[in-house]
Amino acid sequence: MLRFGPASGPAIIAALPLFEEANRTRAFVVTILRQLAQRGFAGALPDLPGMGESIIDTEQATLSHWIDAFKEAAAALRPTYETVHVVSFRGGALLDRDAIANTRWHLSPLPGVTVTRDLGRVALAAAKEAGTPFDPATLTSPGSAIDIAGNRLTRKLLAEIERAQPVSAGPLRTVRLKTDPLTADRHVDGAPLWRRSDPDNDAALAALLADDIAGWIASCGG
Repeated sequence: MLRFGPASGPAIIAALPLFEEANRTRAFVVTILRQLAQRGFAGALPDLPGMGESIIDTEQATLSHWIDAFKEAAAALRPTYETVHVVSFRGGALLDRDAIANTRWHLSPLPGVTVTRDLGRVALAAAKEAGTPFDPATLTSPGSAIDIAGNRLTRKLLAEIERAQPVSAGPLRTVRLKTDPLTADRHVDGAPLWRRSDPDNDAALAALLADDIAGWIASCGG
């Protein structure tokens, strides 16, 4: 885990978006955690099995692996810190359901079916460019692993993701961009960095979201 901030007090553990969206937003999430460190919060950003610097191939990962690993990462913080809080981004909100946390905060959370639909679009575009047939409806059907945007994913993993839903029980706060019509506790100005073709950052939005996270935790008794 990347670690930020003080060695005591409240701790925040972050779940990145899934797959290519994680690469596009990692620097942004790190900036948020650094902003929170300046506000007195410890931060942790784990690499789950098959993600980031993990030595496990993505093809070997399952959704249950990720959920269990995130749960254990959060539990590893609890003996040291007064409270543990989860912040999850996009598809990362599918991973925090079993973590024991004092509060949760989600940015633009997605149901699993939206994650797989987006992956199907990416796979279809790549197939068209290569001149090979592909039916997005078969993405979660039994079959061999498939390469999507540099990630080799099993059909089992994709089917697990498609059925998954973010946690809806509280204490939970949901924040979305103003361009997102879905229900949220707050909508904020900002560009969807996860849609950009290359990794990017937004220091102003990171500071705004760090303030929102800190305020939410404080309102829950922190």
